[in-house]
Amino acid sequence: MYHFFAEPSDIAGRDIYLRGVDYNHIRNVLRMKKGEVISVSDGISDKEYRCHIESYTADTVHCRLDFIKEADAELPVRVYLFQSLPKSDKMEFIIQKSVELGVSDIIPVASKRCVVKLDEKKAAARIGRWNSIAEAAAKQSARHNVPRVHNILSFREALSYSEECETRLIPYELAEDFGKTRDILNSVDRGRSVAIFIGPEGGFDEEEIEAAEEAGLIPVTLGHRILRTETAAMVILSWLIFILEK
Repeated sequence: MYHFFAEPSDIAGRDIYLRGVDYNHIRNVLRMKKGEVISVSDGISDKEYRCHIESYTADTVHCRLDFIKEADAELPVRVYLFQSLPKSDKMEFIIQKSVELGVSDIIPVASKRCVVKLDEKKAAARIGRWNSIAEAAAKQSARHNVPRVHNILSFREALSYSEECETRLIPYELAEDFGKTRDILNSVDRGRSVAIFIGPEGGFDEEEIEAAEEAGLIPVTLGHRILRTETAAMVILSWLIFILEK
């Protein structure tokens, strides 16, 4: 079943309206007919609106509500992914897969060993594209909220931004004691917030790890193998799914 997002103001009683990109996708790409059933979320609640297509206007899909499903498609913790900028199009892959796995917010970080350097104009364009990828991934995985890709922060700014998260982790290739990692993740309670800092291809600089520890982050190991930057966050998110979802 296809899943879309509507503005809360476009859900009125049993009438639901889809516009813009979704209108074009439903009518001109999918060529859906009157009576076909779709799933709609408002982006702010856990409600899933099951509805059918009632009619088309010049720029709007008018749907009629069939029933509301109280769904549980979101992780029971809020995960903030602080992802150091990787090379090529790896960031797009990371955004897509982390959204599928339940991440709440993605904060790109310009850490010391990042090869990618973006000026203000290029950064704005990338952020726009990355948010489009996040929305598409949220639709594909039937999420009820669209994770936000934030503006790029420096490493120090990222540390400051993460201060309010209750659990703050920074996977590091020189960290030891896998049991410690297991204990920390197993202790994460539902309703808490988790900050995960992931380094670029060359990993974090030692000074960054020291600054992170001074700021209260916990260096952890993710096992006996060195993981790619596009793999590390997926490991932690998968672990949280296994622990917390019922």
